Amino acid sequence: MHFRKRLLATAAVIVIAAAAIFAGTLGIREMKENTITSWFGKKETIYFWYSDDTMTNYINSAAVSFGEKEGVRVIPIIKSDSEYLEAINQSSLHSQQIPDCYVLSNDSLEKAYLAGLAGEVSDVEGICNAEHFPETALAAASYKNRMISYPFFYDTSALVYNKTYLQEWAGQQARRELLGIDEDSEDGGGEASNEAEIDETALHEKTQEYLKKGIPATVDDILYIANTFDVPEGVDVMKWDVSDIFHNYWIVGNYMIVGGDAGDDETKINIDNGETIACLEVYKALNQFFFIESDTVTYESVVQDFIDGKLVFTIGTTDVVKRLEEARLDGSLIHDYGIAPMPRINGELDSRSLSVTNVVAVNGYSEHKELANRFAAYLTDGYTDNLYERTGKVSANVNANRENKTLQIFLQEYADSVSLPKLMEIGNLWMQLEALFAKVWNGAEVTPLVQELANQISTQVSGQ
Repeated sequence: MHFRKRLLATAAVIVIAAAAIFAGTLGIREMKENTITSWFGKKETIYFWYSDDTMTNYINSAAVSFGEKEGVRVIPIIKSDSEYLEAINQSSLHSQQIPDCYVLSNDSLEKAYLAGLAGEVSDVEGICNAEHFPETALAAASYKNRMISYPFFYDTSALVYNKTYLQEWAGQQARRELLGIDEDSEDGGGEASNEAEIDETALHEKTQEYLKKGIPATVDDILYIANTFDVPEGVDVMKWDVSDIFHNYWIVGNYMIVGGDAGDDETKINIDNGETIACLEVYKALNQFFFIESDTVTYESVVQDFIDGKLVFTIGTTDVVKRLEEARLDGSLIHDYGIAPMPRINGELDSRSLSVTNVVAVNGYSEHKELANRFAAYLTDGYTDNLYERTGKVSANVNANRENKTLQIFLQEYADSVSLPKLMEIGNLWMQLEALFAKVWNGAEVTPLVQELANQISTQVSGQ
């Protein structure tokens, strides 16, 4: 009897538990809403995920501002960028706190879309157009001709130059021309003895002419300056991080096609072509001029060298502007600097920088899609004025940073750039490209390396 009573008692507990689970299943949405109502005073609530801790203050401020404006609640949640999309997927399937919208790099959009984590945006505010974003941003935020996210901020490369040194080079060139000294002449005494004959007005005018030419339009222009500038001791004409594909891709970006402008079309792949090979031959030859050690020079080191006045030119990404401004304020940068678009390869071959666009996607599993769309639009259009000042990130919105001429140069470069492709089959493309560029920089034959890469990518895309 004792055993039977225990058995009956256990059965009763199971029945009660099953009933509770059944009731919980039927009422889970109601319980969730009741909880939110209890905690947040009947305000509709969405969860916003991001992974960059430098964005925290800005995101929190935007969430409060939007919440007050709309009478809703936005809860920002920072997550590690390791397995970030997988964490979004797991939370969407197994949590009551589904990330309603989130920040994501554009190259992960195909994976997000196919997993149901990003659907076509409703664009309730009517901002997904050329009046708000360059075509590069709209293409980056789309998939198969559908807008599935909102462009947020971007990164790309541009040429950074020391204005003080260019002024010095222009003055040297002006003096040589006015004195009639040949560029190849080794007679430095003639220049010194005839210095008094130079008309200062003519010297100033001629210096300004050379200064306008000093911002390079082509790689050949940089090489011309390298050959004609008597640089101060300890100064190099140009150095950049040749180990990072993000700072190298501009060399081949106009001709190496991977996925088309939106990066999602597997039929638009063209790697092995004459123009790409010609551009890489120019890149290979640059090692003879600049002698950059690819295994020791880093982006951090070249930016610091530029701040220390050891470089005339380098290649920087959007973060460099904030770093240079901070260095100017603390007194470590004493020279004037400028930002220019990346130069063409030469008169026949163009260049095109690589860019990555961080977007705001609305989760396909969200129960608050309309509100999530409105917050995404607010982040990317209504609250962009202080994005750069607070985070160092540069908004993809053309109406942001209009007064900042330096950032407008980056925007110009971004508008002409090629986005990271979204095709999942070629997720390792950038490692393959970095290996190719490293071999070319160190003197390897270009053509067989390009053919090998083209074959590898073709096999990955076709699955054969």
